[in-house]
Amino acid sequence: MEFFGHFIGGEEVPSIDGTEMLDIDPYSREPWARVALGSSADAERAVAAAREAFDSGVWSGLGFAKRQAILHRMADLLMGNIDELARADTRDMGKPIGQARHDVERSAWNVRFFADHARMSAADAYPMDSGHHAYSEFGPAGVVVAISPWNFPLMLSSWKVAPALAWGNTVVLKPAEDTPVSATIWARLAADAGIPPGVFNVVHGYGPDSVGEALTHDQRVDRITFTGDSSTGKVIAGAAAANLTPVSLELGGKGANVVFDDANMANAVDWAAQAIFRNAGQICLAGSRLYVQESIYDEFVRLLTEKAEQMKIGDPQDADTDFGPLASEEHFTKVSGYFQTLDEDGGRVVTGGVGDGWVVKPTVIVDAPVEARVCREEIFGPVAVVHPFSSEQDVVAMANDSRYGLNAMIFTENVHRAHRVARKLNAGTVWVNCFFIRDLRAPFGGVKDSGVGREGGDFSREFFTEPKAVVMQINGDDEA
Repeated sequence: MEFFGHFIGGEEVPSIDGTEMLDIDPYSREPWARVALGSSADAERAVAAAREAFDSGVWSGLGFAKRQAILHRMADLLMGNIDELARADTRDMGKPIGQARHDVERSAWNVRFFADHARMSAADAYPMDSGHHAYSEFGPAGVVVAISPWNFPLMLSSWKVAPALAWGNTVVLKPAEDTPVSATIWARLAADAGIPPGVFNVVHGYGPDSVGEALTHDQRVDRITFTGDSSTGKVIAGAAAANLTPVSLELGGKGANVVFDDANMANAVDWAAQAIFRNAGQICLAGSRLYVQESIYDEFVRLLTEKAEQMKIGDPQDADTDFGPLASEEHFTKVSGYFQTLDEDGGRVVTGGVGDGWVVKPTVIVDAPVEARVCREEIFGPVAVVHPFSSEQDVVAMANDSRYGLNAMIFTENVHRAHRVARKLNAGTVWVNCFFIRDLRAPFGGVKDSGVGREGGDFSREFFTEPKAVVMQINGDDEA
């Protein structure tokens, strides 16, 4: 089995104490790679490398144009190694290979966008009446710790690393311990692209009492960006607060998908299926709470059930596979456990349930009370719970009745209703007649237990830089 190490100070290295972990393929349920298992000592070594590189100016001092060129070379290398990177994510988490290839393309897109956005961004000028002139500057914040999740290993890492690098920061990336391999491959490619030593570091390991805890408590860290579950995000926020380190937290979700009776039925069903069954439902943005207007409810459930049953479940390395296993045994146990709650809470499975291995089949549940656990908690699996509704007022109240607020969807052909309902929904992103379509300039993040802060475009600039005001006197003694 190939070994994948940490990448620190421009070199791929084993753990200081030599400890390794086995990387498990969730389809075969067998080890397929060996990975360095870090400790707090490895985390400290990575932060030291990032701190030294930042303080030396080896990256920030290059300027926007040279950083842009290097980042574009990085994106080229990502695309040139798409098969290796996609295979790594597929073997790490069971993602169908076609979706994994798409994730690599999205990662390269993220790198290119932020490389260009940083160079083209404009600062503000503030003309003054008193013989003075003021303007703003956006300098890099410093050392960024990026902690990425296991459901989109490469893509969500790139969403954090790309803007941080584009604005001149140095980075320590801690990928999820279940999906580590693509991060090491990316770091190798970054070095080949010309990223200087210490600018982009990767350290593998666990969170509590390990790498994650050491990184989030380190006083040399200037920014922390995290995507993951809400409980972990609260722990990270607490650790960062001790050092007044700014954090950006994209946390859990329980997305509401609202389908009105004037919706294009085929379009709404297709997007609803993608919103809950893509990536085996392991998407924080998943449309897991599906609200369908009463007059079309039965027909919609029938069509969604057909979509679920048509999905090809199989080996995620097979190009024809639509749907793979859940990412780990631990996660399979969690998701499958929700079926046991139905007898106590209420609800009926129309289709789906537990499959072979670590598979939970595409599942549609109806007749569940709104207080049932499948309706309230983030399952993070391919489980859609469908509710009927009568009026716009009722469904807005139902959709907002959640401790989460990451995203929502609306399906309607009434443009007035679309704008009206989108404004009323408590969510960071609202999609109308679509799902998962992104403009990287737009703000991305959630409300309530779904997170703190926004990233994307200028919002990423605000987080990954230290905005500075410069005020000049312009009517000096040499004035003519």
